[in-house]
Amino acid sequence: MKKRLFSVCLLAAALTAGAQRPLSLDSCRTLALAGNKELLIAGEKVTAARYQRKAAFTNYLPSFSATGAYMRNQKEISILSDGQKAALSGLGSNLAGPLAGAAQQIVAAHPELAGLISSLSTQLQSVLPALDQAGNSIIDAFRTDTRNVYVGAISLTQPLYMGGKIRAYNKITRYAEQLARQGQHAGRQEVILSTDQAYWQVVSLASKKRLAEGYLRLLQQLDSDVEKMIKEGVATRADGLSVRVKVNEAEMTLTKVEDGLSLARMLLCQLCGLDLSTPLTLADENLDSLPPTLANADFDLSTAYANRPELRSLELATQIYRQKVNVTRSEYLPTIALMGNYLVTNPSVFNSFENKFRGMWNVGVMVQVPLWHWGQGIYKTRAAKAEARIAQYQLQDAREKVELQVSQAAFKVNEAARKLTMADGNMAKAEENLRYATLGFKEGVITTSNVLEAQAAWLSAHSEKIDAQIDVRLTEIYLRKATGTLGD
Repeated sequence: MKKRLFSVCLLAAALTAGAQRPLSLDSCRTLALAGNKELLIAGEKVTAARYQRKAAFTNYLPSFSATGAYMRNQKEISILSDGQKAALSGLGSNLAGPLAGAAQQIVAAHPELAGLISSLSTQLQSVLPALDQAGNSIIDAFRTDTRNVYVGAISLTQPLYMGGKIRAYNKITRYAEQLARQGQHAGRQEVILSTDQAYWQVVSLASKKRLAEGYLRLLQQLDSDVEKMIKEGVATRADGLSVRVKVNEAEMTLTKVEDGLSLARMLLCQLCGLDLSTPLTLADENLDSLPPTLANADFDLSTAYANRPELRSLELATQIYRQKVNVTRSEYLPTIALMGNYLVTNPSVFNSFENKFRGMWNVGVMVQVPLWHWGQGIYKTRAAKAEARIAQYQLQDAREKVELQVSQAAFKVNEAARKLTMADGNMAKAEENLRYATLGFKEGVITTSNVLEAQAAWLSAHSEKIDAQIDVRLTEIYLRKATGTLGD
């Protein structure tokens, strides 16, 4: 591929630099295929379709995702109420009053225990601050510190059954890639067809230019002879005027042919990706007669059905629509997926509330079963089936049109071959007629008008032969295009 691209660039550079090496038909095709923007776009479509197919295949594989989040809360989540916090923070202080009242009641009822109660009260007074401290410790232990929250998760999802959707999408993308390749192939054939038409148009006009120049020389020679005859008194002024009118017409025809040839060369340069002012010389344009070809109008419809990119594209489109039916149906079938996660948070809740990153994993199976959608799935599936049938009908219609197109192209090949045979015969007769007319004119037995008629017949016969030769080649190209073998 690199060598081919290098040779194409080298050839284009040589032509741009003014090299006069004749270009063959294959060289023109190579240049046109290498520089055509539509083909470059088609190539990129093939590349895009290939990557889409690869992307669709990844749906069979497990997917991993990571999620992280940070959240700043205005308030902290509290497990204890304000009253509970107040009770716990004053646990010892709140017990001092009830204990003192109880001690007084005991002393009033049993005076003999006053000393013991006094000693116990003293010891309890020393313990109460420790109870307050313990209550505050409990409050601190129940703090969540959720004003700054960090969350992270790694998830795994493995589809197990998606109703056939993944398989259908993979088939659709595979067909889409083949469809893009068929579009590229069709584009190649169109470029080759346009290039061949432009090439043979240049060859035809170059041959007609030489023919027009030869016809003009004949008329100029006749004009010179008539002028001499007028001076000798054996021809009239009217004869001279009639010849000069023909000379003027021949000069105008030559000018038109030259202009048409210049435009045809510009078109071929544009197709080949060259500058319009590039001096193109074709390998076949200076031939007096194109080499004969064996016209072969035999064709096999099965070959056309197999090779025509239009038919292959419609076949692939039909397959895509069939898979779209499966995709539509899968939306209303159960789906099963395996799921796994690893979740980490800060604060963590696995050992009370801690300002540490701690996590856990979990696995599970998710099943989703559509229950009732008022027949929506049935309606959508039937609509998709109708679209698939439309594509099938379009394919059948295209096959019938291809059969007609191939038959017509084969008929035109045979017709062009017959026209070329008749053109050869007519040209031989026209040349013989012109030879007799020229000799008779020199001998004075043929009038000027008869010579002009013979020359016009000679011009017409040569022109018809050029057209017939070009038609033979073009009809063969059209037949190969119809059978899908152009460019193979």
